[in-house]
Amino acid sequence: MPRGDAPPSVTPPPAGRGHLCPWWLGPILASPLRRLLESPERLLGPYVKPGMTVLEPGCGMGFFSLPLARLVGPSGKVVCVDLQPRMIEGLRRRARRAGLLDRIETSVCTTEDLGMAALHGRVDLAVAIHTVHETGDDDRFLGQIARALKPGGALFVMEPRGHVSREAFAATLAAAARAGLAETDRPDVRRRLAALLVKRGENR
Repeated sequence: MPRGDAPPSVTPPPAGRGHLCPWWLGPILASPLRRLLESPERLLGPYVKPGMTVLEPGCGMGFFSLPLARLVGPSGKVVCVDLQPRMIEGLRRRARRAGLLDRIETSVCTTEDLGMAALHGRVDLAVAIHTVHETGDDDRFLGQIARALKPGGALFVMEPRGHVSREAFAATLAAAARAGLAETDRPDVRRRLAALLVKRGENR
């Protein structure tokens, strides 16, 4: 995966994603005003330590990515993947301006493959925020994340309540369990459905 000032991959995402967030909403979703509703540090700070490798699929233009890069510190790494090249380009611009690009790896994925083969068993924490409902295949998506996690590594998953029903979220957690991820906590997040899951046993 590219680091520093290397250009991101530009593999185009396939068409037909009915719930995919359009790239032009990226700047709005990365707005500092969003912090009034969702503070990345408050949500993710309890789970992130300096030196960690963090995976963020569906990173958009980096609303959570940049705070994660600050939390992991200069010895850590945030691996950001997204279906849309323009989202990745916007993230890289923001990370460069913030002086955090050297802590961030970026790539453009496809609906079938997050491109995580090189990271199998190496990720400490994955965060899937407002993302799983866009994938169209919970088992495939969560299975790839589980393989990337170390044994004992964690996944923080959060979905917007109302947009995602409790039944749909329960189905996501069932898919996570099939992938070898055990629920350990239900963080109390206003107007959100959230869970922390931990990978158990050997690498899958």
